[in-house]
Amino acid sequence: MTASRPCGLWAALLLAAAMTAQGCAPVGPDYRRAEPAVPSAYTALEPPIATSDPPGPCIGGSWWTMLQDPVLTRLIAQAVENNLDIRAAAARVQQARAMAGVSGARLLPEGGPQGSYDVYRRSDAAAPTREIGTSPTALQRRGEFYQAGFDASWEIDIFGGIRREIEAAYADLEAAGEGLRDVLVTLQGDVVRNYLELRGAQLRVDIAQRELESRRTNASITQSRYDAGLVNHLELSRALGEVASAESRIPSLENDILTAVHRLGVLLGQAPASLIPELSPAAPIPAIPDKLPAGLPSELLRQRPDIRKAEREVAAATAGIGVSTADLFPRFSLTGSFGYLDDDLDSTSWRSGHYWGLGPSIRWPILNFRRILSEIAAKEAVRDESIAHYEKVVLLSLEEVENALIVLSTEKRRAAALSVAAAANEDALSMARELYTAGAVSYLAILDAESALYRAEDELALSRIHRAVGFVSLYKALGGGWRDAELQTEEGGSSPEADVADGRPPSGG
Repeated sequence: MTASRPCGLWAALLLAAAMTAQGCAPVGPDYRRAEPAVPSAYTALEPPIATSDPPGPCIGGSWWTMLQDPVLTRLIAQAVENNLDIRAAAARVQQARAMAGVSGARLLPEGGPQGSYDVYRRSDAAAPTREIGTSPTALQRRGEFYQAGFDASWEIDIFGGIRREIEAAYADLEAAGEGLRDVLVTLQGDVVRNYLELRGAQLRVDIAQRELESRRTNASITQSRYDAGLVNHLELSRALGEVASAESRIPSLENDILTAVHRLGVLLGQAPASLIPELSPAAPIPAIPDKLPAGLPSELLRQRPDIRKAEREVAAATAGIGVSTADLFPRFSLTGSFGYLDDDLDSTSWRSGHYWGLGPSIRWPILNFRRILSEIAAKEAVRDESIAHYEKVVLLSLEEVENALIVLSTEKRRAAALSVAAAANEDALSMARELYTAGAVSYLAILDAESALYRAEDELALSRIHRAVGFVSLYKALGGGWRDAELQTEEGGSSPEADVADGRPPSGG
């Protein structure tokens, strides 16, 4: 009966302390999400660029399917499966999840079994006096010593330091998840952009090769006319020079092709040259749709993973202030132990050699208040830095959307003008050839007309490339259209994108 009263008393104190800890609000500031000011519309939205408002169905899904290119779709699927940046970002999510588990475990008791075994011997000259706190076997000159038991300790989170630590850990976990989504959006955009640049470089090579073939044909004709004495050496030299100039442009464009293929190979987690057999055959640049959903500036706050990541970092930094503030207050713990301590393992000594203990403890490093106050000030500065970073990310996001819309608008107008120029120069070349055959103009007129035509065609190809890249930039600036609800397959399973969003390795990878 004597031992039951302390046990009941400590149990009551334990329950009261736990209820008190749950009822007390954690110290430190509570996080409240701040919505930064954004404009009501994009200033770059003007004809001839057309947009849907609110965002159309392609935002939040596989936006690259608007290009209707099965090769591109296959490349993106392979990139999501095998890209090393995705794998590293998924590992960071797993790390953050594990650290959140570490923080959450601090609310639980700590401890476990422990034991020891010692063999000792005292010299004959040693005084057989018994010290306070030693076991009876300490009087013997030689013997064995056994100890086994169980120790436990539970820190009662009265002032909420542990709860703030858990809050910060889970905010870090959410930030890591958004970081993974940001890597995925960037990966998809990079694959599409490099693929479009590859097809654009192939188109430019085709234009350059047609120009070279035409220049060689003209040079051959000019050489024959020069040999017949019909033209002077100036026209022959000009024709030969144009052949060399046209030929010199092809290696640079071929280099652009190989560079894009190598980049795609690395993005897919493969050797740089692994995609050369598949992507070497030329294909047209996918057509960019005229109507593009741009949405409202406020949509960025919900769609862009880098904005959501920065917001979660603010939440984690705010919780960190509470973690440091809790160090200003005492920490209460309940500790208990029981076990066996004797020089024999028989049942008789077990009954007499066992022990147990239960009691509270307090630790209050009040003399460290200067250091603690400095740590709080440092955490507040970290919070202020994260807020500034969050606001900067929002502004940069708006800038990226505005720039992408401007590119789409200007390149559409430029492409229209270049199409007219190419058609006019083609007519001019046809007339120049007729006049040259009739002897009305010199061969230089044909050279000038050809130069103007192929220059306009090459500029038109460049404009199409720039507009395609602007299309990619727009969707990347809009967050890539990530929505978890649309990452589920029809069979109810998860797609590779959904796997990496949850921090899991891609299925099948």
